[in-house]
Amino acid sequence: MSERLTLISHKLCPYVQRAAIVLAEKGIAFERIDVDLSNKPDSFLRISPLGKTPVLLVDGEPIFESAVICEYLEDTTLPRLHPGNALHRARHRAWMEFGSAVLNTIAGFYNAPDEQALHSKAAELRSRFEQIKAALGDGPYFAGGDFSVVDAVFGPIFRYFDVFDGIADFGIFKATPRVQAWRVVLAARPTVRDAVEPAYPQLLQRFLVDRRSALSALMKA
Repeated sequence: MSERLTLISHKLCPYVQRAAIVLAEKGIAFERIDVDLSNKPDSFLRISPLGKTPVLLVDGEPIFESAVICEYLEDTTLPRLHPGNALHRARHRAWMEFGSAVLNTIAGFYNAPDEQALHSKAAELRSRFEQIKAALGDGPYFAGGDFSVVDAVFGPIFRYFDVFDGIADFGIFKATPRVQAWRVVLAARPTVRDAVEPAYPQLLQRFLVDRRSALSALMKA
C-alpha cells in the first residue's frame, strides 16, 4: 500500500483501537491524530458525518466507521485477517457486530445510575460472554491459531475489564474460563497492547469517575 494513511483517533475509543490493531497486524505505516470529541473541530465534522472516531484518511480521502475501515484494509492489503471461506468470513463479520453490541452493554454498565442497574448490566455482560464462549474455537484466538479481525474487535473490549477488575469483583468471567484465557492471550499480543498509549488505564479511570454513575461512586468509596 503506497497511500498516505492517517487515523483520526480518540485516546479511549475502542473502535479506533480495532482499526489501529488491524493496521499494525498488516504492518501498515500510518499517522495517528487525536481529536477532542467533547469539542469537535469543524475540520473533523467535515470528514466524519456521524461525528465519531475513527476516520481513516487515505491520501486525504476519508473512510468512516471502524468496520468499513477494517474491510477496506482487508480488500487492499495482506496478510488477510478474515477466513478465506465465504461462510466463515460472514460468521466472523457477524461476531464483529456482536462485539459492538458488547461495547454498548459496557457503556450501559459504566453509566448505570444506581447499584441495581449496575448489577443488572454486569449480569448482561456475563450472559454476553457466555454466548461467545460457545463460538470459540480451540484457541488461542477466536478461530484457532490465526489472529483475525474478530480478535482485533475483542482486544479493546477486554481492555476495559483490566480497569473494572481493579474497582470491584464483578465476576464477569467466572463462568467462562475459555473466554478469560482468550482475554489473557489478546492482552499479551503487541498489536493489541500498543493500540493505546501507556497512560490509557489512568485516562479511563478519570473518564469513569466523571460519569457520576454507580461505578464512579464505587471508585470514590
